[in-house]
Amino acid sequence: MPNTAAAREADREATAARLLKISAGNSYDPEVDIDWQAPQPAGLMYAPAERLSLYGTPTWDALTPQQRIELSKHEVASIASIGIWFEVLLMRMLLRHVTGMDPRSGHVQYALTEIGDECRHSIMFARMIDAFGAPAYQPAAVHRALGRYLGATAGGIQTFAAALVAEEILDALQREAMADESLQPLVRMVSRIHVVEEARHIRFAREELARQVSASSRPRRLYCRIVVARAAYTVTHTLINPQVYAAVGLDPAQAARVAWANPHFRATLRWAGSRVTGYFQELGLIEGPAEPIWRAAALL
Repeated sequence: MPNTAAAREADREATAARLLKISAGNSYDPEVDIDWQAPQPAGLMYAPAERLSLYGTPTWDALTPQQRIELSKHEVASIASIGIWFEVLLMRMLLRHVTGMDPRSGHVQYALTEIGDECRHSIMFARMIDAFGAPAYQPAAVHRALGRYLGATAGGIQTFAAALVAEEILDALQREAMADESLQPLVRMVSRIHVVEEARHIRFAREELARQVSASSRPRRLYCRIVVARAAYTVTHTLINPQVYAAVGLDPAQAARVAWANPHFRATLRWAGSRVTGYFQELGLIEGPAEPIWRAAALL
């Protein structure tokens, strides 16, 4: 990454110009691109069985085929609900990031374009949850408090690193889902739209994060490592709300304990987060006291 302010600014504007051009030619409108009235075929899963939190456990073995389908529906609804929560948080952080910047710059204009994309994505996820007939699952109070803190204070490294954790984990899950013809068509189409548009959001965040890291002081990086690690912990610990298990007649607290002890589920989290953890290790963001937090998040 460029190591002077002028070079970083030129690089930032080049990134924005490229992404603005892509956005103009490759965007969706979920209102018209998705058939929201189409029936959901009976017997189809909403997520691959091997990616579900209880897969491979005795609890999973005891579920009927219909309970497994129902669990897949509610786990997807939980991930989408948390996706909305993170996207709203990202929009807040991006608005704080560009406040006071020159609105004529491509960087600001792309950030605002991304905020527009995220608004549509949040509505799309909400409509999918509603089409499922599932509740909008909410994170626990402690995670909501951390989100409020991050939304009010995050800047630079924290903004783009936290965005990448959530975006890349969801991207991995949805890339797999959109290509799986055994899944519900609605899930596949929502996944496809999100993957296509998130690809440019991920590129924006990756390149800006590298610029922010190269321009930061050592004390700032130390602080950011802890904040970002805690954000990663929140991401993985909120993806599957324990109440999803009640939808198939399981005790939420007990089933959540089974899920977090499940090596298959922990392997899925590591797989979904492998691209972002690898990138953060390259940037020196997973070191020292932050590393145990990443392990507690089941991402290492």
